[in-house]
Amino acid sequence: MTPNRPDSSPASLAGRRLLLGVTGGIAAYKAADLTRRLMEAGAEVQVVMTASAREFVQPLTFQALSGKPVRTDLFDAQAEAAMGHIELARWADAIVVAPASANFIERLARGSADDLLTTLCVATDRPIFVVPAMNRLMWANEATQENVQKLRARSVQVLGPGSGSQACGEVGDGRMWEPITIRDAVAQALSQGPLRGVGVVVTAGPTREPLDPVRVITNRSSGKQGFALAQALAALGARVTLVAGPVSLPTPRGIERVDVETAEQMLSAAMSAADGAQIFVGTAAVADYRPKAAAKEKIKKKDDALSVELERTSDILAEIRAKHPKMFVVGFAAETEKLAEHAQEKLEKKKLDLVAANWVGNGRAFDRDDNALHLFWHGGDKELAQKSKTDLAREVAAAIAERYGNRSA
Repeated sequence: MTPNRPDSSPASLAGRRLLLGVTGGIAAYKAADLTRRLMEAGAEVQVVMTASAREFVQPLTFQALSGKPVRTDLFDAQAEAAMGHIELARWADAIVVAPASANFIERLARGSADDLLTTLCVATDRPIFVVPAMNRLMWANEATQENVQKLRARSVQVLGPGSGSQACGEVGDGRMWEPITIRDAVAQALSQGPLRGVGVVVTAGPTREPLDPVRVITNRSSGKQGFALAQALAALGARVTLVAGPVSLPTPRGIERVDVETAEQMLSAAMSAADGAQIFVGTAAVADYRPKAAAKEKIKKKDDALSVELERTSDILAEIRAKHPKMFVVGFAAETEKLAEHAQEKLEKKKLDLVAANWVGNGRAFDRDDNALHLFWHGGDKELAQKSKTDLAREVAAAIAERYGNRSA
């Protein structure tokens, strides 16, 4: 079992989707470093640049850093076909405008929507952070200060500016905050999630049970849903430990990962991690059976048939519940028939707090980036429509937070 420690940075933005707006000004070059710092803290960053910003820094710089094409135009036929400006506004957990020029601040205070960035700010109900950067006299100007006060009155968070030497050669207020300071301020402001400080263990992926040194018994789980859920729970403020079976997925930033292979290894890692947690989420597709005795050498193809004696593996959810009777435990149920009946049975038999059930087979769930789930709890249920596993994970995480909060109240 190999633990992978999260980024040691004091700021955590694990699982957060941030829209970074870059406006015109010499401080635009700092936005490149800010992009990197936000991603180091676990955020997914989408950069939007104004026309003036592109005079100072090329969009290719931000695309290379963020891994996403930069959005620049309000009327972009290709972007509108995939993710229009309204969808982009809904996508973001928060909007950070850095640097924010005096011109942008004025237009935002006026409620203007005459380019993509101002339109996104007007079209969102998510937190907006504005990081001013301008000449000291522009910052001190009465009109600028009135515009800043208007933004603050609308709950827009104004970060800075700092004081010091400026590109124009003058000294005074108006410097853009340093990227690390901005990152930490945004992380602090967004850290008030419903699961803040709650320890969560998530199991994900398949297990492999050795038949011989070459062959294994496994299943088709990719781990995508579990990894997405771990990230979504972290975005709600949880301290997440991800116990992962053999998958080819990168570790979400800000999350501690423990790699395992067999069901017994997963049980051991899960039990150890659960000692410091309040919520356990079992998304892993754990093998129900394993060979009673794995061959020490490769089994040669000799006979027309091969018989292998199998034995039951440990029930991780049952073991967790037995050791932690007060823990909030979530199970997953992959079904090919009688979904509701089997999910309800699992909920009762294993004394779970929540079960997320989904149909599998015939092209459903496996080897896909989307899924649909049906949540069941004592006295209620909720269907979650087909959508990307990332978006679905956010809905499941919200449901877990709500049910956990209700139980803890």
